[in-house]
Parts: sequence; C-alpha cells; structure tokens
Amino acid sequence: MSSLIHDPQWYTHAHRFLHHIPREVQDWLFDEGSLTARIIAACNGPFRVEIVSQGWQRPFANEAKRLGMTQPQRAWVRQVHLYCGDTPWVFARTVVPRKTLTGAQRQLVGLGSKSLGTVLFSDPGMTRDSMEVARLCAPHYFYRNATQGLTHLPTSVWGRRSVFYLKHKPLLVNEIFLPAMKYNTV
Repeated sequence: MSSLIHDPQWYTHAHRFLHHIPREVQDWLFDEGSLTARIIAACNGPFRVEIVSQGWQRPFANEAKRLGMTQPQRAWVRQVHLYCGDTPWVFARTVVPRKTLTGAQRQLVGLGSKSLGTVLFSDPGMTRDSMEVARLCAPHYFYRNATQGLTHLPTSVWGRRSVFYLKHKPLLVNEIFLPAMKYNTV
C-alpha cells in the first residue's frame, strides 16, 4: 500500500465518527449559513479572499463522484484562502462542472477575489445538499494543499464539503479549517 493517501474519508452528519469532533468545531462544520458571513462576524480584522489557483482541470475522483460526473471531464477548479486580517482561516476548493457554467453561472469563472459565498447566498434559488466532514492529515491531498505555506503544521485539520445548486446546476465546495481558526469567537 502506498504511503500517500489521496482521498480523505468523508462522513455524513449521522455517522458515529462525528461524536469525536469537539463541539465548537461541530458548530462551524455544520453551520448551514454563509461561511464568509460567519468569518466576517468572528474576525477582528479585515476579511479577504486570496486566490491560490484556478483553471480547468480534472477533479479528484471523489469530487467527480459527488458531482455525478461519470466520465473523466475537466471542471473549473478554484482554490482560495479566506483570510481574517493577515491570517488564513480557511482553504476552499470549488469544483464547477462545465455544464454548470451556462447562463448567469458563467460569472463563477470570473470571481477573482470576490467571495463565492457572497454569490451563493445572495441567490434566492440556491439550494444545498447534505454536508460531509473529514479529519484530514498529512497524507491527504487536501491537507497538503490547505496547509502549504503554513509555518507550523498541525497534526490534522477538519474539513467539510457539500454540493450547491444554482438553477439546479451543481458545484462542489470543499472548505478546510486551518489552525488559526477561532472556533469560539461566534
């Protein structure tokens, strides 16, 4: 078996594994409101989005499966850090299938440093499916992507993901909570 684990194990809210998540972490992981709005409310400094990377690429296998992509296809993948002041609190990876990028949803490729949450939660027709969570450690690709550039690497970090629908068109949002996250602030 390879020492590199590519896919983290994602769990639904009802799974027994979740009883081991600290309560204050659960409050953030399962908050169904806008993560952007919650960070802004908790942050004692300015909020900003910094693009790590974006472009057309093949989603990871578990992402394609969650989106119902049956054939190997490219999707628009955007990776960002959500900052409180000068500190990254969250690493987010959004996967948008090509079929989603029609009509008003074409704007998703041109967000720049605008928060995706602002777009999603301002759309009155937006829906979201069930939340999944994972505890990520060094061998997971999400852990490596999320913690790249951090001075002190934690043993593990928590992440969540769900599929959002705009006009019934899907996009997958993965959000990884970094060590600087202030769970008890809101």
